[in-house]
Amino acid sequence: MTNKKLTVPPTDRRRVISLLVENQSGVLARVSSLFNRRGFNIDSLTVSATNDPTVSRITVTTHGSDQEIEQLILQTERLEVSRQVFELTPDKSLQRELLLLKVACNAKNRAEMREIATIYKAKIVDLSPDSMVLELTAKPENIDAFLRMFEGYEILELCRTGVTALERGGKHPHMQKPPQEVRAAQFPLPGAHGPAPDAP
Repeated sequence: MTNKKLTVPPTDRRRVISLLVENQSGVLARVSSLFNRRGFNIDSLTVSATNDPTVSRITVTTHGSDQEIEQLILQTERLEVSRQVFELTPDKSLQRELLLLKVACNAKNRAEMREIATIYKAKIVDLSPDSMVLELTAKPENIDAFLRMFEGYEILELCRTGVTALERGGKHPHMQKPPQEVRAAQFPLPGAHGPAPDAP
């Protein structure tokens, strides 16, 4: 008997797209509108400042196949407000999300909830006789697992910030190249095997 490895269909993969854009009004609306026109559902979206006051970082979580994401990046790069657009893969980036979870509690189950919080390294940031608010910063999949532990309890409210992410290591080449070079490096044209020889 052979063990078959289960694979996730390409269209079911969670993708994290990072956009460095001009820090000006209306940029977020233009980016989200483009995603909508291309038929992409935005699972989460975060906007943050960068070390350059003229540039903002937008981190979008969506789903799609390799080909669909490639086309999406190409289209997004064409926006005049875009500086750089690239995908952040889990193995080469640090991805974090913040969760605030309010659950109903009483004297009987409060100790159980504390134990779950300790295992997942969550903080209890508010406690009252009938409720508890937990704070957890972790990878998205760890937050999903944390929430599954509370399925048997009464969840009063929850809020997830959405994914924010950075590439591992030092400053990466795509942060220093114009979008055209980035696009060529990420998605080489079919049949391209290197620079063309000089014309005679």
